[in-house]
Amino acid sequence: MNDKQTLTLLLILFLSATTFGQVSVGGLTCELLKDPAGIEILQPRLGWKIESDQRDIHQTAFQILVASTAEKLAADDADCWNSGKIDSDQSQLISYSGKELQSADNCFWKVKVWTNKGESEWSEPAQWSMGLLYFKDWRARWIGFDKAFPWDDDSFHARLSARYFRKEFNLKKAIQEAKAYIIGLGLYELSLNGEKVGESVLAPSPTDYHENIKYNIYDLTDELKKGENALGVVVGNGRYYATRQHYKGYKIKNFGFPKLLFQLVVKYTDGTTEYVISNNSWKGTADGPIRSNNEYDGEEYDARKEMPGWDTVGFDDSNWLEPEYVEQPDGKYEAQLNTNMKVLKEIKPVSVREQSPGKYILDLGQNFAGWLHLNVNGNAGDTITMRFGEILQDDGELFTTNLRDAQATAQYIVRGAGVESWEPKFVYYGFRYVEITGWPGKPTVDDFIGKVVSDDMAVHGTFSTSNAMINQIYHNAYWGILSNYKGMPVDCPQRNERQPWLGDRTVGCYGENFIFDNAALYRKWVDDIAYSQKPDGTVSDVAPAYWRYYSDNMSWCGTFLMVADMLYQHTGDTEPIIKHYAGMKKWLSYMEARYLEDGIMTKDSYGDWCEPPATIEEGRGKSADQKYPSALISTAYYYHYLELMQRFAKLSGNEQDIAGYQEQAGKVKDAFQITFYKAEQKGYGDNKLTENILAVAMGLVPDLKKEEVVGTIVKTIEETNNGHLSTGVIGTQWIMRTLTENGHADWAWKLATNTTYPSWGYMVENGATTIWELWNGNTAAPKMNSYNHVMMLGDLLIWFYEDLAGIKSSDQAVGYKQIEMKPQLIEGLDSVNASYKSPYGTIASSWTKTKKKFEWSISVPANTSALVSIPASSLNDIKESGKAIAGNAAFNVVKTEDGRVVLEVGSGSYHWTSKL
Repeated sequence: MNDKQTLTLLLILFLSATTFGQVSVGGLTCELLKDPAGIEILQPRLGWKIESDQRDIHQTAFQILVASTAEKLAADDADCWNSGKIDSDQSQLISYSGKELQSADNCFWKVKVWTNKGESEWSEPAQWSMGLLYFKDWRARWIGFDKAFPWDDDSFHARLSARYFRKEFNLKKAIQEAKAYIIGLGLYELSLNGEKVGESVLAPSPTDYHENIKYNIYDLTDELKKGENALGVVVGNGRYYATRQHYKGYKIKNFGFPKLLFQLVVKYTDGTTEYVISNNSWKGTADGPIRSNNEYDGEEYDARKEMPGWDTVGFDDSNWLEPEYVEQPDGKYEAQLNTNMKVLKEIKPVSVREQSPGKYILDLGQNFAGWLHLNVNGNAGDTITMRFGEILQDDGELFTTNLRDAQATAQYIVRGAGVESWEPKFVYYGFRYVEITGWPGKPTVDDFIGKVVSDDMAVHGTFSTSNAMINQIYHNAYWGILSNYKGMPVDCPQRNERQPWLGDRTVGCYGENFIFDNAALYRKWVDDIAYSQKPDGTVSDVAPAYWRYYSDNMSWCGTFLMVADMLYQHTGDTEPIIKHYAGMKKWLSYMEARYLEDGIMTKDSYGDWCEPPATIEEGRGKSADQKYPSALISTAYYYHYLELMQRFAKLSGNEQDIAGYQEQAGKVKDAFQITFYKAEQKGYGDNKLTENILAVAMGLVPDLKKEEVVGTIVKTIEETNNGHLSTGVIGTQWIMRTLTENGHADWAWKLATNTTYPSWGYMVENGATTIWELWNGNTAAPKMNSYNHVMMLGDLLIWFYEDLAGIKSSDQAVGYKQIEMKPQLIEGLDSVNASYKSPYGTIASSWTKTKKKFEWSISVPANTSALVSIPASSLNDIKESGKAIAGNAAFNVVKTEDGRVVLEVGSGSYHWTSKL
């Protein structure tokens, strides 16, 4: 080799190393989940993130290898699938197309990509496993005790003790792999050899057990040992043995007594398999320390009844019972892909004070959902009672009226053996304050820890501004959402309700996704809604349908469509739309056949639910549980759904339906105008703020009248409402974006920063650390004023991220494949700093402004692009990283209008400055 050849080779090696260093691949997902267990989709979809410090990176091709073992994958032996090099810029939701997958298969995979700026190395490996695809794969039997025991109280408050089950077994060979499959209904905790398995609490996720049941999978390969082992399972009541089931005033489903299905599959290194299954060889008892566990009323625990070592080898279970074979539930078994709940945070109390002799009030400083962990040293039989509440009365006593008949109590009976630690297993409370009685001695804050319990999902977003009130409202929103994720989105965590009302999340689910990675939860929930649908097409107001509420209305039940659309907009996932298109169409047909008259949807149930009284005094002592049905609201929503269904029809391959939806939408739009528009008031219906907002937001206002209707909206806010909103749940879902999109971001800002009634700031000024159910929650009749709700957030969080921060997915390339970045510059707001973890990577937007200058740092993930709207009179007023961009071919000018220059840029980090 001559010198020239040597130099050429060295140059090639250098360029190759440089190229690989520029682009890497990470963040691998299967069905948008990290290393999921229990996939039941035969062609699961894979995705990844491309990482690079370079600008304008876009993928040109990819290759995926899938193997049955980690060792084969490491050797590039793709015995499941080798995609080969595929020319494509798609890096999300790529369908597996390899050999047919079977029950319990393990799949290990990696990917490499080619980009316009080089080729990556292979990613680090990821994996998924298949669930049990067929009923025959379950060898286990359902066991339980289908009865109440003498110490139970099978009445209104449903005090039923927990069931304990145990099994010892011997493994005689070297273990290659071991997986446990478990369904514990209503709730379970699994242990192996005396140690809890995993970090899940309150598992599995709740469903309508007549329809479907979730099972969980645990890999116990490293926890099991050759020789003797012992399994323990505690089963609590949850939603299965329903609370208030004997009270006729509630339309509550009950499913029976708690029960267990368990299957451990042990694969040995010699190729043989052994099963440990639930059957009558197990032992069980209900005479353990958990004497009662009731979601509304709390948990009662008698430490004197503890059974040390009950879940370890050698425990004497001769006095335990043989469990009964019990009837299996009606619902089909499904692997749970949304995460279980978990203790996510710990809160140290801020104070404890003696309210009266022997009665103490503990303050955690934050309203949240979870429970209290205690450490106590007392005498055997000392009984400690803890009552939980969100606020205090004026005299310092615990306020519990808003809990209705929920007792929200925990009781602990001391064993008397030194310092004892305890926390409940099968209940949660919504609280900030705890009233404690029966404590031996005087408690201190160091005796307690608040445990925050919510679905174990990643935080997706960050958001802060120069405005302290906005920051506190965001804080309250965060804690409110966190409190109300319970394997389903519930309305509240504290009173005798805690139901997954559809109407609370119609738009809210979209805003929540900016904070939390909630896609898996909402994919599960849209299935819950579908399961609630009756054969005639009607959909429940509550899903899972624990309460039998089928009131037939558009604004609640249409959440079926709205959640599917949220998932599509945020993640690009069309599967929920395709899967449920027929059900959505059936529901609309059901409503049309019964309630559509001359283009008007006449049936509504709730109206603008919880619309605020005109003044704080006007609503004092009055119940907000008032329904004012509105055909205007139901018709506006019906029109909106007809528009959505046109998109859904195209996405799901039902293009033949589009013309029908278009024709129907045209008729509804005409009928809406004729029926509800009133020229003399330049608005719709009774000229309420919500009515006019819906007309504009849903696109029902003719172009020639739009300006005057928007003017009426602003006039209502400015003059009639003295600068405040007057919207309930429905109007609040659209108000911030409607104002902003029609040139009135200043009024949206005014509403967001108000501190007088009614406003989010008014809640803060009155001590709120979460979001109230009612705008006048501090003065309304106490039985309906939850202090930890999310429905009144409306579209506020969407506005924070999309309009203040300027982080929005384009409608033209959803799932943030293309990003629209157009922050609103508002008088009184000097800076915003936000980020959001999109499927492609983190999008960041941080800006500051003065009277003369705007500075903006952004980050655009690889394999995406952004439309960046920079406030400036011309291109000459803009610099990027200190350099003029005029004449720079790297920046594509899309348009200049309304005092902004819109550029299209590729991925990377940019720092813009412009003159104002």
